[in-house]
Amino acid sequence: MTLVQLLFYAMSFIVLASAVFVASTKNLVRSVFMFFITLFALAGLYVMALADFVAITQVVIYVGGILVLILFAFMLSGRETLSALQNQTGSRFISLKKLPALVLAALFFVVILNMILKIDVNNLSWIKQAIATNNVITPNALVTDNIGINLMTRYLLPFEAISILLMIALVGTAHLSRKEEPQ
Repeated sequence: MTLVQLLFYAMSFIVLASAVFVASTKNLVRSVFMFFITLFALAGLYVMALADFVAITQVVIYVGGILVLILFAFMLSGRETLSALQNQTGSRFISLKKLPALVLAALFFVVILNMILKIDVNNLSWIKQAIATNNVITPNALVTDNIGINLMTRYLLPFEAISILLMIALVGTAHLSRKEEPQ
């Protein structure tokens, strides 16, 4: 087993274990912080797959944006709302209400396990064709450099328009979550 494979299995375990913890815990604070670990480990898997731009986007958008938004929503929520969420009835992991979701998850697991066991990665036609035509991404490819240059030259106006739109959404969220003083 090579170091890359060992690192892949370690990061995959971290992603799966922390995601299961996020889905199964009742404590919202711990769930948010384990979600943080899940997103960072997923970015590490993207780096290993030579998708460095996707990894950077994962960290900037999801860890830097979405997770901070979740933390703001958690901090701005009232104490009564948080205690009501944590003290909901039906605390059993498996119940009749959750049966359709559990059946769907089990079916997805069977399909993925079947695919993993039956696929022969070395004999896929599209991989052979990509290798034959030398259409592969190497670790020294300048994909991120090209994307950055295009974002700051050709697509600068849409990039800035989206950033302004996201800022307006953040200000609107803060305004809507603000507690009004009774008059």
